[in-house]
Amino acid sequence: MGKRIALSTPHMSDEGYELEYIHDAFRKNWIAPLGENVNEFEKSMGSYIGAGYPVALSAGTAALHLSMILAGVKAGDKVFCQSLTFSASANPVTYVGAEPVFIDSDYETWNMDPDALEKAFELYGKPAAVVVVHLYGNPARLDRIAGICEKHHVPLIEDAAEALGSEYHGKKCGTFGKYGILSFNGNKIITTSGGGMLLCDNEMDAKHALKLATQAREPLPWYQHEEIGFNYRMSNIVAGIGRGQMKVLPLRVQQKRAICARYAENLAGLPLTFQPEMEHTKSNRWLTSILLNEGCGVTPAELLDALNAENIEGRHLWKPMHAQPVFAKNIYVTAGEISVSDDLFARGVCLPSDSKMTMEDVDRVCGVIRKVLA
Repeated sequence: MGKRIALSTPHMSDEGYELEYIHDAFRKNWIAPLGENVNEFEKSMGSYIGAGYPVALSAGTAALHLSMILAGVKAGDKVFCQSLTFSASANPVTYVGAEPVFIDSDYETWNMDPDALEKAFELYGKPAAVVVVHLYGNPARLDRIAGICEKHHVPLIEDAAEALGSEYHGKKCGTFGKYGILSFNGNKIITTSGGGMLLCDNEMDAKHALKLATQAREPLPWYQHEEIGFNYRMSNIVAGIGRGQMKVLPLRVQQKRAICARYAENLAGLPLTFQPEMEHTKSNRWLTSILLNEGCGVTPAELLDALNAENIEGRHLWKPMHAQPVFAKNIYVTAGEISVSDDLFARGVCLPSDSKMTMEDVDRVCGVIRKVLA
């Protein structure tokens, strides 16, 4: 059995940038939250993204929670949320007592179907917010989705946790909505070991988010609190890792895309398709994902078992939120009679996409897939 090929793991810079910033924090005793690393990480992300006001937080989930509060989502409200996603996209809706209404995906992006979104507005009226996800780094149909939200005066929240570095018409994902969400979890394209970032479209919201993330303390000489706050600020040590990772982010995007291209070249002619990349978009290809053709005779579980037998890690696509037991009673909206999200889950597989993979590693994975599907 060959060496383990992982799905996606942390990838520190060869130059040791991360350690430089961590050691600097130790030398200056900037261990606790706040400090130069936090400030500079936010600045470097703002420069890279090219828009918005970043606030570094303890997790992407914390950023989604704060976005709900900033958007004015309250108990009893409805929030339209993409169904084919990780649960962290939907859970913060419930933190504020609101109700997620799940929206189906389309085959062109695997993300929120604008037709299903319009149907949800027709059936259930104006929600408090819309949460769109860029699944596996692939941009959603932002022109139509943002247009629908603008037409109805509803804030758009972009869950770009998997899409750092992805672009839509040359503009970075996470900057099209009123709020954008980034994640730096250990398996993301860059990592801080854990952590996330909220992108606000105006400075006032960013300042409010910063206040909420630091227990909502008022600017007085004593501790005074006039609204409920949270302990969501990113630590200065973690931010040091992020500062170092920003230096290699363009390289990581390049590496991820090269892995996907190699898969596409080697698996041509087999009964499968890749997650589509629309014209005028650039996916960071965080995870290369495939869809097995109907009637190919192989299930995702069988393919994953074959990979695992060769010490290769793969994964099912996200199980849609409307199919999760915890959300069994929630509304689910499709554009037609077919649930695209369910079909994608039933036939989809995430292939190992670790940025440390060599092309020989990719070829080894492809060899197993060919044996199973040929």
